[in-house]
Parts: sequence; C-alpha cells; structure tokens
Amino acid sequence: MKQLITLAVLCSSFFCLSQTNEIDSLTVHLSFQSQDSSKVDTSLRLVKALYEAKSYKKALIYIENTERLSQLLNHAKGIADVNYYKALIYAQKDDYYNAIDGYNRSRRYYSQLGDTLGIAKVNNSIGLIEIKRGNYSVGLENSLSAIQTFESRNLKDELSSAYNNLAEAYYNTNQVDKSLEFNIKALNVREQLRDSIGIKTSTRNIALLYSERKEHRKAIEYYEKVLKLLNPSTDQKLKGEILPRIGAEYLRFKDYDKAAEYLVEGLKFNRKNNNDDGVLRALNAIADLNIQQEKVRLAEIQVNEAYEIATRINNKPELLKNYKLHKEIDSINGKFQNAFFWQGKYFNLKSELDKENQPIVPVITKPIEVEPLDANEDFNAIAIKQKEAENEIMFKKLKAISYVLGAAFLIVSTILLLIYLKRKNTLKFNRELQEKNKQIEKQNEEFALQTKHLEEVNSVKDRLFSIVSHDLKDSISSIKGFIDLLKEDGISREEFYDLVPELSENADSASQLLYNLLNWSKSQMQNLEPKPELFNIQDVFKNKISLVEQKVEQKRIVLIDESHRDFVYADKSMIEIVIQNLITNAVKFTRVGDVITVSNSDLNGNSLICVEDTGVGISKENIDKLFKNGTFTTRGTSNEKGTGLGLTICKELVELNNGRIWVESTPNVGTKFYVELPKIKPAE
Repeated sequence: MKQLITLAVLCSSFFCLSQTNEIDSLTVHLSFQSQDSSKVDTSLRLVKALYEAKSYKKALIYIENTERLSQLLNHAKGIADVNYYKALIYAQKDDYYNAIDGYNRSRRYYSQLGDTLGIAKVNNSIGLIEIKRGNYSVGLENSLSAIQTFESRNLKDELSSAYNNLAEAYYNTNQVDKSLEFNIKALNVREQLRDSIGIKTSTRNIALLYSERKEHRKAIEYYEKVLKLLNPSTDQKLKGEILPRIGAEYLRFKDYDKAAEYLVEGLKFNRKNNNDDGVLRALNAIADLNIQQEKVRLAEIQVNEAYEIATRINNKPELLKNYKLHKEIDSINGKFQNAFFWQGKYFNLKSELDKENQPIVPVITKPIEVEPLDANEDFNAIAIKQKEAENEIMFKKLKAISYVLGAAFLIVSTILLLIYLKRKNTLKFNRELQEKNKQIEKQNEEFALQTKHLEEVNSVKDRLFSIVSHDLKDSISSIKGFIDLLKEDGISREEFYDLVPELSENADSASQLLYNLLNWSKSQMQNLEPKPELFNIQDVFKNKISLVEQKVEQKRIVLIDESHRDFVYADKSMIEIVIQNLITNAVKFTRVGDVITVSNSDLNGNSLICVEDTGVGISKENIDKLFKNGTFTTRGTSNEKGTGLGLTICKELVELNNGRIWVESTPNVGTKFYVELPKIKPAE
C-alpha cells in the first residue's frame, strides 16, 4: 500500500513538473517571436496551459495581450479563441455576467468563420452556466445544440460534459426518464475515457434514478457496481451513503437477511467516520426493518435517535421518513393521539418538500448585453467597401432589367385577366357540382359508419356471450360438483377444508363476472345515470384494498397505500367499481415480491388517481385494445381468469363522471393506470 501511495505521489509530481516545464518553454518561445499569427497561436497554447494549471490571474494577462495582437492582425480565429478562454476563467470564478459576454463574443467570430466545433463548445459551456443558475430550459437548448457536433466528431471529453449537463437539467425539470437516458450515455463515454470519478458519479446517479422509478432490482445492481469501484481511502463518504441505500432496496422485497447485512454494516461504518447523514439514513431503514419484523421496542429506540440527528442537521427527506415511522410505532402501541400528531407533521413537511422540489427558474430582470464589435475588430472593412462598389454596379444593371420585366409583366397580366374572366363562370359551375358530390359522399360515409357500428356491436355480443357461457359453466360446474360430493359424503373433513379455497375462488370469479356483465349491460342500454356527490377518495381506497388482502397475502405482494384525504365530485358507487377493477387487475398481473402502489394527487384542480404495479406490464399492441368495446382478456400470473369487460366498464363510468382514464406500461417493468376526476361540480 505504501508503495502505491509513493508511486501516486511521484506520478503527480511528474505531471506538475511537466506542466510547469511546458509553461516555461512556451513563455520563452513567445518572447522571441515576431508580431505575427504564429505568435498568436503560441500565446493561445500558453493560455490553455495556464488555464489547465488553474493559474487564472496570469492567464488573463496573456489573454489581454493576445487579444490586442489578434485585433491588430485581424486574426479572427485568435479573437474567437481568446474570448472563449476568457469566458471559461470567468465561469470558474462564478462571474456569470462576464462569462456569458465572453462566450457570446467568441460565438460571433466562430459563426463568421463557419467553425461548427467552436460554436458547439461555446453552446455547451453556456448550457452548463444556465443549468447551474437554474435556467434549465435555456441550458437544455444550448447543450442539445452542441451534442450533434460532438457526436459526429467523437469528442469524448466534450460529450461527457454535455451528457452530464443534460442529465442534471432533465432531473431538475422532473423528466426522470430523459435524465436516466443521458446518465447512461455519460457513463458509457466516461468508461471509454477511464474517468474513475465520473464513472462512480454516473453509476450512483443511475442507481438513484432507478430507485426513484421503483425499479429496485436495477437500483441494487448499480449500487453494487458503485461499491466495487470505491477507493477505501478516498471514497468513505460515498460508501457511507451507498450501504444504507442498498439495504433499503432489499427491504422493499422483504429480503430481511440481505437488508440487515447492508444496513448494520452501513450503520457501523458511518458511526466510525462520524457521518451524521449516513447514520441517520441507516437508523431510519433499520427501524423500518425492525417494525416489519415486529421488534417494536428496538425500532422505537432507533427512531428516537434518528429523530434527534435529523432535527440537528436539518435533513428534511430523512425527517419525513422518521415522522412516518413514529406514526407507525404509535399506531402499533395503541397511542392513536400521538400517531395523529406525527401524521400531521408528516403531511406538513411533505407539502413543504413538494414546493421546494419544484424547479425554480430565476427571473433575470436585467438581460446580459453583448458589446458590439469596435472599429479595431472590423477586420473585413476593406472587403465590405469593395463589395458595396460591386453591388452598386450590379444594382444599375438590375434596374434596367427590371423595366423590361415590368413591361412584360403588364402584358402577361392582361392576358391572364382575360382568361380568368372567361373561366370564372365555368369554375363556379364546377364548384357547385363538387359541393353536391361531397354532400353525397358524406351521407354515404355516415351510412357506412352506422353499418360498421352495428356489425361491431353484434360481434361483441356474440363474443361476450361465448366467454360468459364458458366461464360461468366452469365456475358453476365446479361448485355443483363440490355440493354433490357433500351430499353423497364422498369427501373427508380434511379434503373438505382443502377444497374450500378453490370453491371460494370459483364463486368469486362467477360473482365478478356477473357483476361486470350487469354493469356492462346497463351501460349498453344507456340506463346508467350518475348521481354525483362529494366523497373522500381515501375511504374508497381503504375499502377496496381490504377486499384483496387475502389475495395479496397469497401472492406475497407488497401493497403500499400512499393515498391522502381528498374529495372528489362524482357518483361514489361508480368510482368504487372503477377502483375495485383497477386494484383487482393490479393484483392479477403482479408476481411474488412485486409492489402495488395506490395514490392520489392534485392535477390542475382535479384529482389524479394512480394505481401502479411492478408486474408483467402490457405490450404496445395490447394497450391499444384495452379500452375498446370488445372482450380482450388475458390470464393473470397465477392463472386467474378475466372477462374482458372490466376496463371497458371503467372507461364508460369515468367518462360519465366528466373524467378520463389512461394507462402507461412497459413489459416486464410495470403498469400505471391514471384516472382524472373533478373535485367540484363542473360548470354547465
């Protein structure tokens, strides 16, 4: 280990020495050069070396001299480059006003020269500044314009910076999927560059984004990659952050052994390194683990310690988790008044964090102005004057030609006018005929649509009764067979108890089938009239979740209720049908260990209901069939049957209540069903 450290110090010293030698060599070489373009090029190399050595004060002195010489020689490339390096230095000093000014001046010269690479470098640098200042839309626009040039030239250093800037900007504008895409691109480039710090940063960011998208298996995969990349002597803080996060991810799947292994290791490591954030994160997660394992007294000690740390260091996200854990412990202990107190603090802090996490775009009251080029910078003045003289001669020639063309135009216009007047009546007659033909075609199309609709309705009816008769026959035959066995004393008591769950499932299936069939038939006969009222949507969630608890336990699914008290103006019985169908479908298409989350939030003054699962997902072609008036159905992960009517009924009921329903899904990742409903009576 000592030999490695010694080698690293020697390499660092050698690099610094070689960098100093380069600066000294360029300084000596520059002093003996004549005042020409080669001196400008040497000076720019010296400025670049000083910038990389972070000798900004000295670099600015050479920048001033180089800019003066470039203007004297009308060296446009030199002026562009020197302004670019000046802007880079101002950006390092957080002097954004002068940095933007320098970038804009250099971009004007690069544009005159047609230097696309120079323009791309400037745009990417401006994008980085605007993203840091919170102007995410402007930053995205500039960085995106630079990426195409960097990709076409395979400039990996520039691509690494640009991809990272875009990932940060997309994350801060709540576009998680786009942020993940550009973090993955940044990681690929940094791996090619062997940028160890950048690789660790991008890998960590990807893990955090997968966790935020609730793809916990992917999150664990990338967190473990980060652990393998860590340097024991320099990355202690990052290790202290990652260990509790992996433990929390395993806890999502109720893998208590792996969760405990990482969480205990993380707690010990962070205590040893006096890392309060890491200790706090580990304590909250371990307390959650102990609550799930019914070790409430131990969890209470850990939650109280975590609360003291979170309050002291003002870590609001972890404090929010701590409030929720306090509420759960007091609820288990029967201290409902205390639980209500923590619940109130939880919702108050959650509202505060939601406001803080909204992207803030600062209002710049005084726009940054760009100084015009002065007389010394107008290096094309002579060429412009020559061009003006040539333009004057050309103008005289064009003037003569224009007289000839004007006379010809008058003659042609007269002829065209006569033709127009002659054909006007013919065109009017043809237009009347076309309008009559369009009316006839429209009537034919309406008849065709009505015929097609009747055929579709008849086809749906035939398919529906085929499925209903088959499924009812299976369920009722099973129930009848069971009853016959009871009558004939053909089964023992043990066999009776073994067959009861199957009988119950068949009865539930038949009941759900008839329930959906009745609602569908009512909607087809146009007898459904909503009776809207104000009701608490959270009560509906709790009621419908209780109906699937047995099935959730059987499939070992994690069902998370993130709903909160909020009122909806709709027909309560209809919305109960919709919620029951969505939750039943989520249970039906999830696997062992998957997660179902129900929630509600505010969307433009309406209530947005979401039923999300991490199950098998839905393919693109099947999504297009879901809400159509047909009988599309598939079997669940435990071979559960369906009728194909549930989502059709849901769509009709939601639209009857002035709402809308839609779905987002990715195969093998999960599905989100959204329902938007009004909170107040819609204006007539």
